[in-house]
Amino acid sequence: MKLEVFTLCDAATADQAGKLNLLGAFDTLFAGSAPLTHPACAVALRLRFSSVDEGDHVMELRFVDSDGKQLLQPVKANIQIGPNNEARTLSRNFVLNFQQLKLPKFGEYTIDFFFDSQLVSSIPLYAVENKQ
Repeated sequence: MKLEVFTLCDAATADQAGKLNLLGAFDTLFAGSAPLTHPACAVALRLRFSSVDEGDHVMELRFVDSDGKQLLQPVKANIQIGPNNEARTLSRNFVLNFQQLKLPKFGEYTIDFFFDSQLVSSIPLYAVENKQ
């Protein structure tokens, strides 16, 4: 499995034709005070699989603060990768939408992506005080 896209953005969609559409990728939120609430965002992933990846797998996303405390329940998904007779590899897109994302304090957060219980990648989210 190869991770091709892993981002936090304003919105994302994945269509039946295999296209992953992203709008407004970001890594920083500004607010006048904490806690802060972001009205809507999405985590988008695009994974590429080859024949060695055939079989059942488990994906997991964890949203944690700088102390390792989980902000949300981990999101797990079982996926099955079958044979692909049309090409050497195949891609799959995944979109997870968040509404009213609450961050309790300013600081750094991470979204961690696990595949078959192994950490594959992490992306940061910074909550920064807007001092205007």
